[in-house]
Amino acid sequence: MATLQVELVAVERLIWSGEASMVIARTTEGEIGVLPGHAPLLGELAPGGVVRVRTTEGEDMIVAAHGGFLSVTQRGVSILAETAEISSEIDVERAREALRRAEDGGDDPEAVAAARRAQSRLRAAGQDA
Repeated sequence: MATLQVELVAVERLIWSGEASMVIARTTEGEIGVLPGHAPLLGELAPGGVVRVRTTEGEDMIVAAHGGFLSVTQRGVSILAETAEISSEIDVERAREALRRAEDGGDDPEAVAAARRAQSRLRAAGQDA
């Protein structure tokens, strides 16, 4: 079975590295699915996006990723995010509180960005935003 070497890195730490059979991510151009043998590309991650990595064990790892890029080469997939959190590490109540605070900020660009981050954290954790 063909696989991809995947590295998911945030500014502050390596989130995950390993073999996967598929990666799905939302870019500014739309959602993209990457399978082994995919053509090389470079895409900008959409604000407040969720990345899904299907490991070779068949498990889906879901990550809330904010800002950054996705690069596909012959070697595999690199996802370089400003911040990222694996769904199992997300504190849902803290994310809901962050969303409430951000929504109170109105149309301020920083509040809008904070709301997108909170919403993606909730989606990655399997919660309604």
